[in-house]
Amino acid sequence: MASAVRSGDDGPILLVEDKASLRQMLRRAIETAGHTVIEAETVAEARAALREARPVLVLTDLRLPDGDGLAVLQDARDLDSTLPVVVMTAYGGVQEAVAAMKAGALDFLAKPVDPDHLLLLVERALNARRLVTENILLKEELAARRGAPRIIGDDPALRRVLADLQRAAATDTTVLLQGESGTGKELFARTLHALSRRADGPFVAINCAAIPETLLESELFGYEKGAFTGATARKPGKFELAHRGTLFLDEIAELPLALQAKILRVIEDRRFERVGGTATLQVDVRVVVATNRNLADAVAARRFRGDLFFRLSVFPITIPPLRERPADVPLLARYFVERCCRDLNRRPLMIRPEALEALQRYRWPGNVRELQNCIERAVILTDGDAIEPRHLNLLPEVPAAEAPADPWAQIDLSGTLAEASQRILVEVERRKLEQALREAHGDQARMCRELQLTPKALASRLREHGLA
Repeated sequence: MASAVRSGDDGPILLVEDKASLRQMLRRAIETAGHTVIEAETVAEARAALREARPVLVLTDLRLPDGDGLAVLQDARDLDSTLPVVVMTAYGGVQEAVAAMKAGALDFLAKPVDPDHLLLLVERALNARRLVTENILLKEELAARRGAPRIIGDDPALRRVLADLQRAAATDTTVLLQGESGTGKELFARTLHALSRRADGPFVAINCAAIPETLLESELFGYEKGAFTGATARKPGKFELAHRGTLFLDEIAELPLALQAKILRVIEDRRFERVGGTATLQVDVRVVVATNRNLADAVAARRFRGDLFFRLSVFPITIPPLRERPADVPLLARYFVERCCRDLNRRPLMIRPEALEALQRYRWPGNVRELQNCIERAVILTDGDAIEPRHLNLLPEVPAAEAPADPWAQIDLSGTLAEASQRILVEVERRKLEQALREAHGDQARMCRELQLTPKALASRLREHGLA
């Protein structure tokens, strides 16, 4: 895949075309208008670019070496239903273009391509995209008036996360929130719900790590009366309770393997059965999951199903840790001070500059949650009108442990394989004989028993290594 160049504020345009000459001509025309272009020659490359670059417009040929533009269109709509896609088709392929538009393409472009017509379609598509973004912002403002959760911070990395959150909110796709413990993944999930068309529906959260494995299935799917001892009445599960709303599965990496296949089925088919039941229930639920672990590593270790991982990671959003956005620490600290003072019915407090400096220097291994706890404790401890450094009670920074030395780095591996192996074998034999001598206190009969050598062989080995 070709590299992209910098451009305007709209974001990159993904150009999918296998003919190099046409691709270069289209790229030059689009870049002349001030846009970034990311190139792809195949469906596979386009699929990767969609996930990595998050383009604002897709321009794709209908005929590609490993598939067709309809596959690119479908992938784009799965990622973001608002992402505009323009398909290119050769003369006489009008029926294909119509089929593509019925599948969700914004428009089509006939070959040979007229550069002026191309730029007209690009501007039309980007304008449509801007209208969608403005609508998202209006919905965000409305959600804020309804009391949606507040995400505090001005860091560029956080703003990028919020932009992704807004785009995801316009769709019903599954979202994977990744981030360290304490970064506020549930807050982001609630914000996503508040910005979505499901805002008037329920938001139901469940922590997969906090419920015993034997109870988790019944919590998720509910159970029928008599399903097990103690099931004296039917109980709806979290999926039923989240109907027409959002279900947030926190700590998804802790989900038992036995339940992962059932979760996959519900996400794909929106159907399930209660524990002990035979009737198939259908629900309309948007699923948001979160983890502080690396799910790809869990898949490699066979602790997590690969098919479920790929289904959950359609729209991954990584929340940056607090130590990577230190400029947001004072904003968050003042917000928590104000809220804590209001909750405790005490007069507002200020934070001394030296206390703010201490807060910004600290690494915050517990992220925003640790900062919130620190401020609440400081407010309670403060008798005057300002929070001092002594009120913060920050933990001392633990120095990073030195990495253990690599023993193989000390071994001479020069020469042939046989020569290197012989050197290692000789060294191991010498060390083993020295250990046996120490442990047997020179008793060669005992050494023969433990090393399984004859007295003659032991004497010979000791002489060879200068130990006799």
